[in-house]
Amino acid sequence: AGSLTRPNTIGADWGESPRICRSTLQRLGGKVSVSGGLLFALIEEATADAHDESEQTSCFFTMIEENLLVPFDTRMLGMQVTVESVDLTDDERIVAVCSRGGHRQRVSILDLPLPDPAPEGVEWIEAYRVWSSGSWS
Repeated sequence: AGSLTRPNTIGADWGESPRICRSTLQRLGGKVSVSGGLLFALIEEATADAHDESEQTSCFFTMIEENLLVPFDTRMLGMQVTVESVDLTDDERIVAVCSRGGHRQRVSILDLPLPDPAPEGVEWIEAYRVWSSGSWS
């Protein structure tokens, strides 16, 4: 809780692109939690070259799409679904494309329940969630 502030350092690799090892992720009550310093670094990486909110959202979509290991299974409304991919809608929302049986549905990545264990790349979803809440700066 509370806002995140820029850390003094994130190890020796602050100037490099932050890559998070699975060992850096902590699982708390089934939720994935990434340290504030790492989230800040991911947010900085995703938004560094973006000029406005639309471009920032597009950059987050790119980072999630490139780093999230899909497909993976999760539970929604008590049912197992498969997250097949992520997409950016015409109104600039990042959504997960979920399927069950022959049905497909898009779910906001902000509302997507994450499984435990979480798939690789989930830290980008966490960073996007923090950024979109406005509590990171």
